[in-house]
Amino acid sequence: MNLTVATPHAIGRPGYSALLPCQPDSVRRARAFVSNVLQTWGIGDLVDDGEVVVSELLTNVIDHTMCAMAKVVIEHCPDGVVRIEVVDNSYVQPQMQEGDAAEESGRGLFLVAALSWRWGCAEHDWGKSTWAELKALAMASSAPNPVPKSENVR
Repeated sequence: MNLTVATPHAIGRPGYSALLPCQPDSVRRARAFVSNVLQTWGIGDLVDDGEVVVSELLTNVIDHTMCAMAKVVIEHCPDGVVRIEVVDNSYVQPQMQEGDAAEESGRGLFLVAALSWRWGCAEHDWGKSTWAELKALAMASSAPNPVPKSENVR
């Protein structure tokens, strides 16, 4: 069994990151990582959605790239927002698949879009980062949604 080591951010927003091999077992470890961080921060109402989001983002990397490793990042942003990000060295952009809701695969980004306040993909010189932002229930009910759910950042 490989150990997932959470590394706290030294500068910037409060957060943690974990480097995981791109293999199916890492999805379970990423879910536990996100769950533990959210519980530690006292925002357990985001655990279920956060686990689904990180599962879908990491599964996309595992299934659609040739990356050996991916980094999972979770940050506590202002206004009750939590950013979950999967970073890899592939330039393959995630694409929403058109299809039937009853299909067993291809719905991952639809789930990410449905569960998140907003999401997107940022291209970098070294690869990409695909992210989703969730709002804690207390904040989500009182604040308007000024940004579209899907936002591709380049």
